[in-house]
Amino acid sequence: MQRSIIKEAKTVDEAIRLACEELETDIDNVDVEIINEGNKGLLGFIGNKNAVVKVTIKPGIDDIIVDFLRPIFEKMEITANLDIIHEEDCITVRLTGDDVGIVIGRRGETLDSLQYLLSLVVNRKTDGYTRVILDVADYRQKREKTLVRLANRVAEKVVRYRRNVTLEPMNPYERRIIHSTLQNHKYVDTQSIGEEPNRKVVVRYKQGNGKYH
Repeated sequence: MQRSIIKEAKTVDEAIRLACEELETDIDNVDVEIINEGNKGLLGFIGNKNAVVKVTIKPGIDDIIVDFLRPIFEKMEITANLDIIHEEDCITVRLTGDDVGIVIGRRGETLDSLQYLLSLVVNRKTDGYTRVILDVADYRQKREKTLVRLANRVAEKVVRYRRNVTLEPMNPYERRIIHSTLQNHKYVDTQSIGEEPNRKVVVRYKQGNGKYH
């Protein structure tokens, strides 16, 4: 929840300074609303009015994340625990709870959509670009391992029969895993075809490489 304070002083600058001192922060971390600029009055003292400002601490990234996700979970009628992990240029939000599996959706589509929206919200309210990863009970790690195994298994099949194999439609995150896993493979390469949301990866046999052992 945002913390705000209304402060009155002889000048706007002084009122802001006093508010920041009480909030134990500095001006770079607050939003300022000038309620009344004040005036010195007639002859400098008759009708003198103090300046009045409202100073609000800017929400931190964790607050932004919680304020965005909590109402969504309430609408979905689920209780989720949020573990927010800050790394260099990356924030990982892990969700745990008895009924959070519904957030994953079919092939992770709901999770990916929610991650995309959360990334927009975070980066709109912060400086620079921060990668945001939303995960449910380590779903992404498990899914990545599954896709790596799939990529290697399909590559073996492609080399054995020297025929291209087209995988099922995948989202951009999953396609990147397939491409990355096989990018240095000696006998196959990969290509994405089709249009979203039915874009697929094709694992292709490289001609002229001899027999694969």
